[in-house]
Amino acid sequence: MNLPASRPARLSPFIFGCDGLEVTTDEVSLFGDVQPFGFILFKRNIDSPDQLRALTAGLREAVGWEAPIFIDQEGGRVDRMGPPHWRSWMPPLDQGAASGPGQAARAMELRYRLIADDLRAVGIDGNCAPMGDIAHADTHAVLRNRCYGETLESVVTSARAVANGLLAGGVLPVLKHIPGHGRATMDSHMELPRVSASAEALRASDFAAFRALNDLPLGMSAHIVYEAFSERAATVDPVMVELIRQEIGFGGLLMTDDLSMEALDGSLPERASASLAAGCDVVLYCKGVFSELKALAEIAEDMKETSLSRADAALEARRAPDTIDRRAMEAEYEALVSGALVKGQAADG
Repeated sequence: MNLPASRPARLSPFIFGCDGLEVTTDEVSLFGDVQPFGFILFKRNIDSPDQLRALTAGLREAVGWEAPIFIDQEGGRVDRMGPPHWRSWMPPLDQGAASGPGQAARAMELRYRLIADDLRAVGIDGNCAPMGDIAHADTHAVLRNRCYGETLESVVTSARAVANGLLAGGVLPVLKHIPGHGRATMDSHMELPRVSASAEALRASDFAAFRALNDLPLGMSAHIVYEAFSERAATVDPVMVELIRQEIGFGGLLMTDDLSMEALDGSLPERASASLAAGCDVVLYCKGVFSELKALAEIAEDMKETSLSRADAALEARRAPDTIDRRAMEAEYEALVSGALVKGQAADG
């Protein structure tokens, strides 16, 4: 079925998850009525390439256009598509350390160009990467080895390479977690992290990483309190969203991190309303529980003109992938990370 690539005149500021391996009749009806900006998929939605192609096609048919479909395909622990149909990847921090400073960025660009190839083959054209978060000694384990490095320079260089690899493969990158998750010592899936670093320290490192990447088309907010600036989580705080826009200079479409995470207070509709009131363009709801989708649908509103303009700019960055020699690209990648692979095999032995 050929669907228009351009968006409809009306969109609501949601990215929705769905419940299972195929779109249900109830989901089709709700998605058609609400017209979310896009969708996001998780392991529960994935069984095989053929099934996944049918699911992505069904989601787009429900809304009547080539809506963007996102996934968290970082590699390492955050790996929604894995064996036996797709390859596994080492954690990004481990890969970066093993491949060395002169090769880390190239290895990351190859890795994410290959990931983009996998995603486009099943109808997915958005990936929640790169991460601009800088790893620290006490970064919570839920995040630490997902980071690209422990210095501003290494993170920015690798994050730019990740974005380039995704864009070349026809996949929209989503920069996360703005304005910086690396200093968090708690898991925002379970509780609200608080960062006590000074404004000067944050501006010199964490915020600086995102400032260097502020031209990317989409970004994701952090559910974190930065005590030097505010007492509210950045996602729901107008002060922090203004900082993201003005001081960091991020001009792309800003989505929230998942509303289901327990870092935020209130019901899902209250969280969504607070995020939009703070200045986020789109709210992300990942679980796909139908009763919760209905609750969010009841507060659906049209996206604001400024947000629609950012959405249009993001969609314009979505292009046909360039042609690659996948076998040659995989061989180059393996050569760059061979030291890490050898170390991993030795540790396993």
